[in-house]
Amino acid sequence: MYSWIILLGLTLLLILSLLERFKHFRQTYNAGDINSSPLSLALQELIAVSGGIYLSLVMLISFLKLDIPEKILLFQIWIDPIASISILLSIIQPFFMNFFCKNSKG
Repeated sequence: MYSWIILLGLTLLLILSLLERFKHFRQTYNAGDINSSPLSLALQELIAVSGGIYLSLVMLISFLKLDIPEKILLFQIWIDPIASISILLSIIQPFFMNFFCKNSKG
């Protein structure tokens, strides 16, 4: 039961993150310059950010020679902990950017 609630919460958080990115690209969207839609740009940025975080975490773990399990069992699903951390960080990234931009303006 709790796994469905957590899965639903993560899905909702992912959708909200994509909407934040979508809103950002829609504000900077110029029809003459770009052929891609703001939603495809938001998905592209989400994947790029999570990939960059993943590579950084892998390099940090190998540099520090930490022993991290390859897979962990979470609510009857085997997941890669480094990949899940990178995806979660990339999902919450636009909210932090929004928060810091609002605080720096006033």
